[in-house]
Amino acid sequence: MKFSKLALSLYVLLIFASGVAVGIFAFRLYTVNSVAANAPRSPEEWRRQYVADMQTRLRLDATQLRKLNGILDDTRARFTAAHDRIRPEMDQIHRDQQDQVRAMLTDQQRQEYEKMLKERDAKKKAEGKKF
Repeated sequence: MKFSKLALSLYVLLIFASGVAVGIFAFRLYTVNSVAANAPRSPEEWRRQYVADMQTRLRLDATQLRKLNGILDDTRARFTAAHDRIRPEMDQIHRDQQDQVRAMLTDQQRQEYEKMLKERDAKKKAEGKKF
């Protein structure tokens, strides 16, 4: 079966266009997933987005928006109070774990473990994490 030059050119062009479309789709899929996976939002960013979504999708009026912000403020205060109440117990559990790990290590391993703990604490402090 013999194809004309026009038909052959159209097939080549179609294959090329399909490759471009697949490439664009794959690039878009990769960048959307990798950016979303590597970008944790701060509580303030989360709240801004949540309030904007609520306002847009539910068409909240000014009174409802004020009440929503009050609810979110109250909820944050309650979570903070609960966290502050259990934090000492969580810290003690963590210290107990570290003591148990230290007890099973040799002297050389224990020195390296202490180094690991200091590095982790410095990293958490640099990132501004509380726990």
